[in-house]
Amino acid sequence: MDAQRTLRRQISCAGIGLHSGNKVTLTLKPAPAGTGILFRRVDLGVDIPATVAHVTGIQYATVLGKDGATVETVEHLLAALTSASIDNVIVELNQREVPIMDGSAAPFLYLLHEAGVKRLAAPRQYLKVLRPVTVSSGDKRVAVYPSDHFKVSYTISFDHPLLRHQSRTARITEQSFAEDLAPARTFGFLKEVEWLRQQGLALGGSLDNAVVIGDTGVLNALRFEDEFVRHKILDAVGDLTLLGRPLLGHVVAHRAGHALHTSLAARLLEDVDAWCLVDAPAAEAAEAAVFGAVPARAIS
Repeated sequence: MDAQRTLRRQISCAGIGLHSGNKVTLTLKPAPAGTGILFRRVDLGVDIPATVAHVTGIQYATVLGKDGATVETVEHLLAALTSASIDNVIVELNQREVPIMDGSAAPFLYLLHEAGVKRLAAPRQYLKVLRPVTVSSGDKRVAVYPSDHFKVSYTISFDHPLLRHQSRTARITEQSFAEDLAPARTFGFLKEVEWLRQQGLALGGSLDNAVVIGDTGVLNALRFEDEFVRHKILDAVGDLTLLGRPLLGHVVAHRAGHALHTSLAARLLEDVDAWCLVDAPAAEAAEAAVFGAVPARAIS
C-alpha cells in the first residue's frame, strides 16, 4: 500500500513575511490521516485548509482565507511539503504570512528533513489526467495533459534583456526537486520595488530573500543561470498542491503565474470527466510522481 504520511515530530522556525515585513513564527505539527495540509492562525483561532476552494488572492503571492482570516505566500512551503511527501500537517502561524526565509523552498525542506516523516495506516490516491484542460488570459496560458508522471514545462518572457526567454521541463521527483528547483529564489525588478511598497507589498524584501533585477543585471549572485524559470516551476508545484491530490499529468505553462496556476487547479477539479482517481501507480511511477497534498515518497 502506498501510505499517506505526516511528520514524526513537531518543528518550528521564525522569519519575516516578504510582503508584510512582520516577524512570524511557523510551527509544523503532525496530523492524522485525512487531515491534509491545514493552516492554523493561532492568533485568530481560525483553521484554513490548503485547497483551491480557499484561494482568496493571487497578486504576487498565493493567499488562502476563511472566516475573515488569511494566510499569505503559501506556495514555497506547499512545494516543499509536496516534495517531502507530507500528506497531513498542521501549519501554525502567529501572523498572516508564511516566512519568506531565503526566498526559496530549500529552508523548508531542511525543516522537514529534521522533523522526519511517518507513514500512516491509510492509502493515498492519485488524480490522473485523462484529457487536456487549459486556462488562458491574453497571451498567458497553462494546460495539463495526460501523463503517467508529474512533469512541468514552463516558459517565461519579460521585457528585460536578462529575461527575454527562459524555458525548462522538469519531471518532478523528490531528488530533482531538492537539487534543481528548491534552491531557486523568488525574484523581482528593482524598478518595481518602490511601487510595490507603496501598495503595501515587498515590505520584508531584501537581497537576502529575493533575486533583484536591475536595468543591466542582477544585484545578487544567481544560484542557477536559469534560476528565474526554475522558481516559476517551484511556484507551480506549490500552487497546484491545492488540488489536494497527487497529480499524474504534464503541466505546460507559458508566461503564467499564481492566478493561472490556481485557475487551472479549479478548472481541473470542476471538469470531472477530465480526470479520475487511481490507486498507487507502478513502483517506478510511485518513485517519481511527487505532487500535491499526497505525494509519493518520504525524504527520510
